[in-house]
Amino acid sequence: MLVIMSAGIAPGLALLSYFYLKDEYDSEPIHLVFRTFLFGALLVFPIMFVQYVLSVEGIFVAPWSKAFISTAMLEEFFKWFILYYTIYLYSDFDEPYDGIVYGTSVSLGFATAENILYLIGHGVEYAIGRALLPVSSHALFGVLMGYYLGKGKFSTEGKRPLYIFYALCIPLLLHGSYDLILLTSDQWIIWMVPFMIFLWWLGLRKVKNAKKLTEVHVYERSIS
Repeated sequence: MLVIMSAGIAPGLALLSYFYLKDEYDSEPIHLVFRTFLFGALLVFPIMFVQYVLSVEGIFVAPWSKAFISTAMLEEFFKWFILYYTIYLYSDFDEPYDGIVYGTSVSLGFATAENILYLIGHGVEYAIGRALLPVSSHALFGVLMGYYLGKGKFSTEGKRPLYIFYALCIPLLLHGSYDLILLTSDQWIIWMVPFMIFLWWLGLRKVKNAKKLTEVHVYERSIS
C-alpha cells in the first residue's frame, strides 16, 4: 500500500512543485495551495458517484457524450467552481500567474486522488502510464483554466466575463477531446502522442505569457 500511495502521489506533487516554483515574484502561501489541492482531491468522490449513476442509468451512452458531458463537463466545471469561489474572489489572488498556481493545484489534487484509487484497483504497474497521461493532462487543463482566470482578474471590466468563460470552456473542450480519443480509437496512442505534445506546448506557452503579464503587473504596482 505504501508503494501505491507513493506512486499515486509523486507525479502530482512533482508537477505542482514545477509550476509553483516558476512563480518568481510573490510566491503563494503554501497552506493556501495545499488547501486548494485538498479541495480538488475531495471533488473526486462526489464526481465519481454522479458518473457512476449516469453510467448505471445509461443517460450518456454515445462516446462523445461520455467524453464531453459525463467526464469533461462534470470535472472541469467543479474545478472551475472551486477556483472561482475559493480563490478568484479573494485578495490572495493578486498576480496573473497566481491563477496557474491555483489552477494546477486543484487539478492535481483531483488527479492525485483519482490516480491513487486507480492504482489501488488495477496495480502499481500502471503508475508510469498514469503519470504521463491522466495526471499530466489534468495539470495542463489546470494551467489553462488558471491562465484565463488570472488574465480575467487583471483585465478591464468589459473583457473579464469572456476570460472567465474561456477558463471553463477551453479546458472542457480539450479534456473532452482527450477522453474522446481514448473512447473511440483502437490505435489511440497514435492520436494521443501528438495531442499531448500540443497540450504541453500550449500549457507552457500560457505559463510564459502569464509570467510576462505578472512582470507588467508587478511593475505597474511598484510605480503606482
